[in-house]
Amino acid sequence: MKRVVIIGSGNVATSLAHGLAARCEVAQIYSRQLAHAQELADAIGCDNATDDLLALIPDADAYIIAVRDDAIADVIAATPDNGALWVHTSGSKPMDLFAGHRKRYGVLYPMQSFSRQVVTPLDEVHFFIEAPDEATLADVRLLGEQLSCNVNEANSDQRRQLHVAAVFSCNFANHLWTLADEVLADAGLPFDAMKPLIRTTVEKLDRLTPAQSQTGPAVRHDTQVIDAHLAMLDGDKRDIYRLLTDSIINRTTKD
Repeated sequence: MKRVVIIGSGNVATSLAHGLAARCEVAQIYSRQLAHAQELADAIGCDNATDDLLALIPDADAYIIAVRDDAIADVIAATPDNGALWVHTSGSKPMDLFAGHRKRYGVLYPMQSFSRQVVTPLDEVHFFIEAPDEATLADVRLLGEQLSCNVNEANSDQRRQLHVAAVFSCNFANHLWTLADEVLADAGLPFDAMKPLIRTTVEKLDRLTPAQSQTGPAVRHDTQVIDAHLAMLDGDKRDIYRLLTDSIINRTTKD
């Protein structure tokens, strides 16, 4: 995979572009907004940015579609099959979006949270790949191994499960941190006080399962503390605290 085209300039595309630029030639960046394509191209030293799908270079080895899930099918339909490898990066969309449109296609799904403003190192990110045949799967694997040492096979159903797990692990966890920030702000306290706790909680997962590392009043079935916390909260914070507390209690045995 010596020459790669990246279709997209957002959260996922930004980190992929930076990761690939260190290992092969990113020959072109596409975005619906030319300024965004040019910004990303300039950042990685690519001299070809475009906002025209019909202007994609025809002779790259691989084309990575890293756009919003609901735009993947439109990109596929608007571009011709040139015999190269085409992949999308979605966790929730099936590989079969390419069926009937491409001969060589697959999925390269990175299990990570990305932000356009922050380039995420990809060396240890787990990539999950899929392709319709062994030969194409080998090509997708080669592309993935240019980015990370963790490349695993997962079919479309498995990727959907991964995506649900990621929402619990990342999106919901981040929302809980948002609620914690609001609780602290109401008390005139900084969220920085939580950061060592969050880091320690995550670091424990290198040695323990999530269930083994669970602490707090719910796992102790400490109803006095739980009731005191509930009395301090209202609205959705109270509802979420109650729901998660009940879930933890239902999964643990009182000492």
